[in-house]
Amino acid sequence: MKAVIVCVSVSHGNTLRVADAMARVLGASVVTPEEADPRELAAADLVGFGSGVFHGRLHPRLTAFARTLPATRGPRSPRARAFVFATSGLPEIPMAPFTRPLTRLLDSKGFDVHGPAFACRAFDTWAPFRIVGGLNKRRPDADDLSAARSFAERLREESGRAV
Repeated sequence: MKAVIVCVSVSHGNTLRVADAMARVLGASVVTPEEADPRELAAADLVGFGSGVFHGRLHPRLTAFARTLPATRGPRSPRARAFVFATSGLPEIPMAPFTRPLTRLLDSKGFDVHGPAFACRAFDTWAPFRIVGGLNKRRPDADDLSAARSFAERLREESGRAV
């Protein structure tokens, strides 16, 4: 199985740690949107998209990159498989998940997006939290990374059945 993970991790490396944990299980490469080759993504069996959460949304660089992707398959062709993941300081609101806009965008591009997305808490020093030294110190922790690996194992197993 060929897998690629497109990741934006800008503050503390939280999202990159999660992406690396998933990549080890999937045998995937981890790239930034600027490094990603759309031809490589089109040839992949599974593509991951992840970032930290900024103002309730995934990073604008990741979303902007996804907007530039061409439609992956025709209406009668099998759809490319994808998944979305996020790290955040605050919990997401169940009625408005952080990942929903990107999931919908990828779906409109022809990806078969695995759901639900993976999300975990992470160290956050956004302006008001900086005063108290940040939220979620030492996160993602071993349990979070274990959950990320388990998520990736399920993706790998599902990809094996889909082939």
